[in-house]
Amino acid sequence: MDLRALYLALLLIPLVQASDVLAETGAPRPTAHEPSPDPHLDPERAQRGYVGAAVCAECHQAEFDLWEGSDHDLAMTQATPQTVLGDFDDAQVEAHGVESRFFRRDGGYFVRTDGPDGELRDYPIRYTFGRSPLQQYLIAFPGGRLQALGLAWDTRSPEQGGQRWFHLYPDTDPSAPMDHRNPLHWTAAEQTWNYQCADCHSTDLQKRYDAEQQVYDTRYAEINVACEACHGPGAGHVDWARQEAAGENVESAAVTDAAGRGLLVDLKDRDGGIWQIDPETGKPQRSVIRSPRGGPRVQTETCARCHSRRGRIQDELTPGEPLHQGFRLALLDPALYFPDGQIKDEVFVHGSFIQSRMYHQGVVCSDCHEPHSLELHAEGNAVCARCHTAARYDAPEHHHHQAGSTGAACVACHMPQRYYMVVDERADHSLRVPRPDLTLTLGTPNACSACHQDKDAAWAANAVGTWYPDPAYRGPHFGEALHAADANAPDAGERLLALAADPAQPAIARASALDRLRNHADPAALMTVQRLLADPQVQVRAQAVRFLDLADLQTRVELAWPLLSDPALTARLEAARVLAPAMTQGIGGELADRLSAALEDYAIAEMVNADRPEAHLNLGLLAFEAGEPRVAEQAYRTALSLDRRFTPARVNLADLYRALGRESEAEAELMAGLAAEPVTASERADLHYALGLAQVRTQRLDAAVEDLARAAELAPQNSRYAYVYAVALDGIGRTREALSVLEAAQGQTPSDRDVLIALIQYNAKLGRADAAERWLDTLRTRTPGDPVLMQLEEQIKNLQDAGASEIPPNG
Repeated sequence: MDLRALYLALLLIPLVQASDVLAETGAPRPTAHEPSPDPHLDPERAQRGYVGAAVCAECHQAEFDLWEGSDHDLAMTQATPQTVLGDFDDAQVEAHGVESRFFRRDGGYFVRTDGPDGELRDYPIRYTFGRSPLQQYLIAFPGGRLQALGLAWDTRSPEQGGQRWFHLYPDTDPSAPMDHRNPLHWTAAEQTWNYQCADCHSTDLQKRYDAEQQVYDTRYAEINVACEACHGPGAGHVDWARQEAAGENVESAAVTDAAGRGLLVDLKDRDGGIWQIDPETGKPQRSVIRSPRGGPRVQTETCARCHSRRGRIQDELTPGEPLHQGFRLALLDPALYFPDGQIKDEVFVHGSFIQSRMYHQGVVCSDCHEPHSLELHAEGNAVCARCHTAARYDAPEHHHHQAGSTGAACVACHMPQRYYMVVDERADHSLRVPRPDLTLTLGTPNACSACHQDKDAAWAANAVGTWYPDPAYRGPHFGEALHAADANAPDAGERLLALAADPAQPAIARASALDRLRNHADPAALMTVQRLLADPQVQVRAQAVRFLDLADLQTRVELAWPLLSDPALTARLEAARVLAPAMTQGIGGELADRLSAALEDYAIAEMVNADRPEAHLNLGLLAFEAGEPRVAEQAYRTALSLDRRFTPARVNLADLYRALGRESEAEAELMAGLAAEPVTASERADLHYALGLAQVRTQRLDAAVEDLARAAELAPQNSRYAYVYAVALDGIGRTREALSVLEAAQGQTPSDRDVLIALIQYNAKLGRADAAERWLDTLRTRTPGDPVLMQLEEQIKNLQDAGASEIPPNG
């Protein structure tokens, strides 16, 4: 397979005409009375089958009326007096040392603020973005980009603290000020509408990014989230309806499925099932199990295309297809979720909901939300009482709070809320039983302490245990295994394996266990993971394939090859990636053709996000594994052209040069990375670490120690950096200093095996038999079956037999 030719072909796909590019000052300004023609409206939308919400309203007026004025309707609009809610009457706002001014001119809306070079300029507001509880504003930049301003308008009432301008990032790291150099600054790529926001705020978005010119010609069928964003293009349905009205569909009475009515996706629940109360348990149950067709997964995953934290892997999506055919769903990553699955970062509902018992019983979004207005079907606890009888659940005997109080609200206990974007309070949709006992063991939040801030988690756990003494309510939780991994507990691998293999647990938790297992695996894990390659849950299969990275190539081929035919695109892409090294083994014929086709699919999936450096990094890694170093180099270079401070591409490019024997170029790249002023401490640490290793390879140990020391200082949580720094110190005769570094690292990550072994060996080297024995006891406790124990025990016994317990320092 010629990866270079494929990569170049993907870069050179012509997607835009230069005349179509929206320049910063070239777009017409909106007038005070009507918006200008929308340059992003797709002139070919009718050919794509999109008819528009107004046509839908001809037959579905009631649904249209509910939708009109909803958050979906107002997801994005042109900036007009009817849509702009912020104060543009010469309002001045100071944030992060910048004085910005909002004003009107010539019938348009403007802001004077700091631009991409830090200088103050006047920028016209082109679009509004969202409506409640905040409204953002989009500004046109060269290259077809729209940038989301970092200052937003709080649309809440004054009583709620609203009707004010505020900055979306009020608190920043002092080492990374919120100026034009920060990747979160409004002019940076992280705030580019075309990639970050547009996909979920408009209908049938066509990003149309030209990877060679690095410009956009983004278009949409409708500016907002309209009917066809969920139901798919409506031309076929309109044709059917008009034929029906003309009496041409003689068999129309028998037509009940979506396809028969010209729709690509059917979001209605047509199985006739209803929620009713089980007379024996008093709990809700569905009288008919919902069928897969037109049932819960179709509706929920249609919503999940936007209401989830995910990455897109297919440019052209088919309405109604499973989520995994177009997106990779984020796992329960420590940066996104707490170990027990509660929301931490902004994750947009779906990843939480699929953890819930309700999801697994067939509850769908529209059971609680009216799908067109997006409002709840009832106020307060009444929405829950649609299925859960109020007499049983909306009663002090259940919630143990005064009726009508905040604590008596179902959502207070079962859907605790967190603020995002400063003022946007969002509920955790995992619909969990409060577990203050897990707060004591895992450090996770709990709903009780959120209200009773003057009480500790032990008080809350005791209260819940008194109210509900049945231990089933506080049984084992998947969060315990994930937390064990995050804390580097000695039994983390065993716990993760057990969780991954447990079909009773949510798929997202099992897949997250497999993801973490990569850092806690032993050879025995492969037996369990092998079985999971055939798991019915797509997320689990995909992560099981990814785990094969740790296996030898022959094992990868034996186990991953069948997954090239997996029905789920996410699993097929992982199989292609882990099999890429087979291209270096001279395979031919049908096998080579099949793997080449799979690798092409992987490359195409990554190029869906060709405007992001991460995509080119992934393509570089793939090319390197497939034995194509020139393609890898070009991909890393492209990533750096998109973001010169993108440290992963810089480090991998340097590593590529090292592998090719180009050590001087490797070191030059790392020095260039440091000169580019990476924002985060961890990024700077990565560069110093890689530079230190490069200096070790060229025998400049003193210089290496300086860079390794800096890496360990910048990333104290990274025990690997501390370990390598200690090894370097020992290598130049500074073993006592190495011990200090290792002891500090062990305090941060108590179960790091390499650190513990080094503590034993270096203490033994200094003749500290007692200290070496103490660390050996720690290693025995944490890794009782470790094969290195016998060797270390013999080493310390010999030292003790020699009568050594302490010798003078040697450096």
